[in-house]
Amino acid sequence: MKNKRLNYWWLFSCFFLLLQCKGEEEDSTTSVTPSPQEITTFSNPLLSSGPDPWVYQKDSYYYYTHTIGNKIGLIRTQDISQIGKEAFTTVWTPPATGAYSQDIWAPELHYLDGKWYIYFAADDGNDANHRLYVLESSSTNPLAGTWTLKGKISDTSDRWAIDGSVFEYNNQRYFIWSGWNGTNDSGNQKIYIARMSNPWTLEGERIKISQPDYSWEMNGLVNEGPEVIKNSQGRVFLTYSASGCWTDDYALGLLTLKEGGDPLVPADWIKSTTPVFSKNATSKAYGPGHNGFFKSPDGTEDWIIYHANATSGAGCGATRSPRIQKFTWNADGSPNFGTPVEINTNITRPSGEVE
Repeated sequence: MKNKRLNYWWLFSCFFLLLQCKGEEEDSTTSVTPSPQEITTFSNPLLSSGPDPWVYQKDSYYYYTHTIGNKIGLIRTQDISQIGKEAFTTVWTPPATGAYSQDIWAPELHYLDGKWYIYFAADDGNDANHRLYVLESSSTNPLAGTWTLKGKISDTSDRWAIDGSVFEYNNQRYFIWSGWNGTNDSGNQKIYIARMSNPWTLEGERIKISQPDYSWEMNGLVNEGPEVIKNSQGRVFLTYSASGCWTDDYALGLLTLKEGGDPLVPADWIKSTTPVFSKNATSKAYGPGHNGFFKSPDGTEDWIIYHANATSGAGCGATRSPRIQKFTWNADGSPNFGTPVEINTNITRPSGEVE
């Protein structure tokens, strides 16, 4: 009888354990369901690494890229806040040797005259030889088509150049970049502009429109990463990154084009005397800069994308991570970027995003 009771007890125990395991299995399945907060919010950084982030918006898609170093990759998504769930598609790999074989920096994607173009800086392993180059694709989807190197884009001076970008104003297209005045000006970068006759050719000589002037620009004597944004009235503003990226004081400066001004006239650009976006230790944003701009999917919000380090003294390496946040406009029409938002905190996703 004792053995029989033990057998019954053993069977009951097994049955109970099976039920318990089944319950735990069901609980583990339901626990992965995202909460409403997880669906409507995101947090910075978007990726653990992503120096020199860039976003280009066309139709219902966002195209994202950043400095990888040895190739150029793109992400296409309808939800820019969710790029951490996506993977890069490599669209171009440089040759093993040559003028543009190494140190592929700060690629920017643009759609111009019915084709896609990528502007990037590269060298042969010697930083003094950094120049800007252009890739072209006629594919509807830039991730799927073939990219052709159009060549180097430069004015006749052919000096050191990085961080190329494009903007249009009064039916004229302009190219802006960071460069050296001479042939050996390492650590002394200025912002230059030139007209474009087509997406891969500059017209006329380059013109300097900004150089380090204020103390907050002189921790490395650097002006780089120029980007243009226009307000709803068509006013032109140019942000740039000042001081060395190897310092915590890397920050955004602002140039404002006078109303009716000529982009090729340096005096028509008015420089802000203070940075417009700078480090915030509380938010774990050291050296915020190298930015871009985009609209929310429904077009009602303006957003900035930039990189920053989460710790002090991290420098110009891969620890720079991409972050986004909404910004507003001041009464005088200029952009108000506020302060960097704290990392790992919930932020409402761009208006109109649907996962």
